[in-house]
Amino acid sequence: MKGIFVSFEGIEGTGKSTQAKLIYEWLRDKGLDAILTEEPGGTHIGLKIRELLLAVEHKDMTPITELLLYNASRAQHVKEVIRPAIEKGLIVITDRFTDSTLAYQGYGRGIDFDHIGSIDRVATNNLRPDITILLDLDVEAGLKRNRGINKTDRLELEDVVFHRRVRSGYLDLVAKEPQRIKLIDASVNIEEIHKKIIAVITDFINSKHGFKRHRRTE
Repeated sequence: MKGIFVSFEGIEGTGKSTQAKLIYEWLRDKGLDAILTEEPGGTHIGLKIRELLLAVEHKDMTPITELLLYNASRAQHVKEVIRPAIEKGLIVITDRFTDSTLAYQGYGRGIDFDHIGSIDRVATNNLRPDITILLDLDVEAGLKRNRGINKTDRLELEDVVFHRRVRSGYLDLVAKEPQRIKLIDASVNIEEIHKKIIAVITDFINSKHGFKRHRRTE
């Protein structure tokens, strides 16, 4: 039985980590087998790479170095966590995946998409989420949210123009893959966003797989 692969995406401050955790807990409450993971990270090696990528003192990191580090973390993540879970029939919820690289390193940094695609094929063997939840929010509002909780990392220190390119890139990805990527307004309250995500996930599981196939066995 093949599992389900769900990713959460969005610019800084959209609350995707919160919403990924909420939907994971909701699935578990429904008696469904699910795991929650994140990028960069998800494994011991990935967490070490995450430290390198997000540390503010590494502001001189080149875009290509950044791209390769994200994909190194992802390769380990896919091999160690994601593929084994999918093969076991679990519902995998990840906070970021390949769409983040397209948005940040492609649209944001301007790295050639052919280069990104070639490296991604090596790192993931073309693995893609079955469904992606893209939380969308005005750039200034997102950055203000993160400042309010004192959240700062190397990417968040980029200027507003960079983050606007990233958001524009995400919206371009939605236009290209509307069946996979579902756009959710992240400007409303947490509970309202959660309800919208539940509706999207429920429709997908029922239409493609059915809830009964993913019930926990313990």
